[in-house]
Amino acid sequence: MDSSGLYREITGSARSAPGWVRSVFEVWTEYGLLLFGLLFIAVWWRARARTGPRPVALALAAPLATALAYAASELLKSAVDEERPCRAVAGAAAPLIACPAPGDWSFPSNHSAIAGAAAVALALAVPRLALAAVPLAALMAFSRVFVGVHYPHDVLAGLLLGGALAVPALTGPISTITAAMRASGGRAAVWFTGPGPARRP
Repeated sequence: MDSSGLYREITGSARSAPGWVRSVFEVWTEYGLLLFGLLFIAVWWRARARTGPRPVALALAAPLATALAYAASELLKSAVDEERPCRAVAGAAAPLIACPAPGDWSFPSNHSAIAGAAAVALALAVPRLALAAVPLAALMAFSRVFVGVHYPHDVLAGLLLGGALAVPALTGPISTITAAMRASGGRAAVWFTGPGPARRP
């Protein structure tokens, strides 16, 4: 897939955008994934107080699925060996951030895979979070093109890969482990998983 023409248009628009817009995208593309990490913690903390082990299992499966998406994107990246557009596309505007070193391949976008997996996993754990998580993931993906380090097809593939791997296949086993930890009565285990209905006063 050749999306170099769209890449030129987006990076050209980025270079002509107001300075504050460029700054916002530069900060978001570098640090935006931390917000998903904070959401993981918030969802886990909330799930501890819920009835039954499934909410905690979904909360714990979310970061695991995201890590799986990252690993899968790295494996695919190594197999495809696509050069970064900031070096390969002639006539494109200069990237807003430093072009990754040679050998740091472009397809798919790791940031997009992580964001896509995180958004879907968070939405599965707390459905109303989809209203925030999905647009944030899309914004992360777009930012990677806007700052000039990925093709549009890189970020689209990353989102699809991450979203597909976010299905909580580990929820069943984690639910079993969570229930066992709650039943154990151990202070640390109960703090981590929540007391569950049986241990409420």
